[in-house]
Amino acid sequence: MAGLTSVILGCDGPRLTPEERRFFAEVQPWGFILFARNVQTPDQVKRLTDGLRDAVGRDAPILIDQEGGRVQRMGPPHWRQWLPPLDQMAIAGCNAARTMELRYRIIASELRNVGIDVNCGPTCDIAEDGTHPILKNRCYGTMPGPVTDAARAVIKGLRAGGVSPVMKHMPGHGRALVDSHLGLPVVTESAEALRAWDFAPFTALSDLPMAMTAHIVFTAFDPDQPATTSVIMQRVIREEIGFTGLLMTDDISMEALAGGLADRTAAAHAAGCDLVLHCSGRMAEMQEVVGASHTLSGVALLRAEAALAARPNPVPIDIAEAEAELEALLKHGADDRRVSL
Repeated sequence: MAGLTSVILGCDGPRLTPEERRFFAEVQPWGFILFARNVQTPDQVKRLTDGLRDAVGRDAPILIDQEGGRVQRMGPPHWRQWLPPLDQMAIAGCNAARTMELRYRIIASELRNVGIDVNCGPTCDIAEDGTHPILKNRCYGTMPGPVTDAARAVIKGLRAGGVSPVMKHMPGHGRALVDSHLGLPVVTESAEALRAWDFAPFTALSDLPMAMTAHIVFTAFDPDQPATTSVIMQRVIREEIGFTGLLMTDDISMEALAGGLADRTAAAHAAGCDLVLHCSGRMAEMQEVVGASHTLSGVALLRAEAALAARPNPVPIDIAEAEAELEALLKHGADDRRVSL
């Protein structure tokens, strides 16, 4: 993997342009990410993923945010529509973890069929009363234990379908009262409470090969910098939480971060992020981000190689049977809730 730039990039539309092809061939991003603007039909998405890999001349990882609910880049009529994760967890009751495994096994099959092999999940953030609506119903629960159990099930389902998971948003986004796309959330909870509660799912899953940062200030550790650009917080991630895998930023374009894209990119790398994620697909912005990045080397290269080596192969499944089991479990859970009410 020598010569790869420490970035993950998007593209502007549903088809790869000649300019994008030349740019990606030259800069060799570690991977790519797709959004709804890139998605029309299964055949079109497969042509796009094939084209991205052809442009760089290798089997580059291609990411997507396919959580289900409000955040799913692939939807009807060609792909299934899913409940928000928090709603599914509530409906499923005691079978919640199994329904999440089935859900993400089906999602993984849809992704692999169009050439996508990395999903940005599980979401290990813990929902609070004040969690901003941009995140709240994307969470799996309100306590560390159930969230961790659901996240394990998500990982199991994705891997069984041949898709690598990316744990997010490290070290925990649930206490954010502000949408980090638009502003900087500041969490003032004590270090002891954060370690015992918010960090717990990430600590339990710290052996995963890939994770994504949160653009959030945790004043108990670093009152000045959000986790993405904080040397102190990344030391917490590595040494206290124990995550040794490949660490990527959340979208570097989000307004929680200060300065221009080059400054943000340089700060994230200096803090310890292995990869910078840039999502808009705008060429001028990508050039700025790449200009402030570097070639993967040293421990970051080793982590990147390990993440690719951990890419799973899909296990055969009868999708109709999986769908039937999921439907039955959700119906049973819904019936139990009605009885209890």
